[in-house]
Amino acid sequence: MTDHYFTAEPASAAERRQLQVSLAGREVIVETAPGVFCPDRVDIGTAMLLREVPAPPPSGNLLDIGSGWGPIALSLGLLSPDASIWAVDVNQRALALARDNAKALGINAFHAVTPDEVPDDVRFDAIWSNPPIRVGKTALHALLLTWLPRLAPGGTAYLVVQKNLGSDSLQRWLSTELEALEPGAFKVGRQATARGFRLLSVLRTP
Repeated sequence: MTDHYFTAEPASAAERRQLQVSLAGREVIVETAPGVFCPDRVDIGTAMLLREVPAPPPSGNLLDIGSGWGPIALSLGLLSPDASIWAVDVNQRALALARDNAKALGINAFHAVTPDEVPDDVRFDAIWSNPPIRVGKTALHALLLTWLPRLAPGGTAYLVVQKNLGSDSLQRWLSTELEALEPGAFKVGRQATARGFRLLSVLRTP
């Protein structure tokens, strides 16, 4: 049976290996392993997000949905050392890697946890995510409607989505659903387009 990156407990051998990557303008060494999303590099979508997003808030709670081994969450921690970083995933191997990578890079307030382990009262000043599109539309929609309403006033989410996997329809869906959920509370837009990807933005009005 083939592991998916959204498998909670991957069956493949957890043989870790070191990988040199560029995060937050630095060359760093991280550990990855089979059974997690894109274990051999920073994938194109994530790289596009990291290149195009504005600087994150210097403090507060910053969230990465579907963190994998941690390229987005680690970048948030390196860019905003005074913030609390939340790396959320269902894959226990990915969470262990993200946790250990953060420790190795000296990122202190780093929480690599499953969705159920995030306290209900935490609100997020920024959300950066390469969301797990391949979980299917129903699961993806449920995931986004779980986390995006937890943006703090004035907070912005940035989501990178491949154009041929429905980025434009997802943008329209987000606009409709969030408006229905809280009229006037969200502004959905497009931050950037590059290499077949869209970077969508979701601002919670102050």
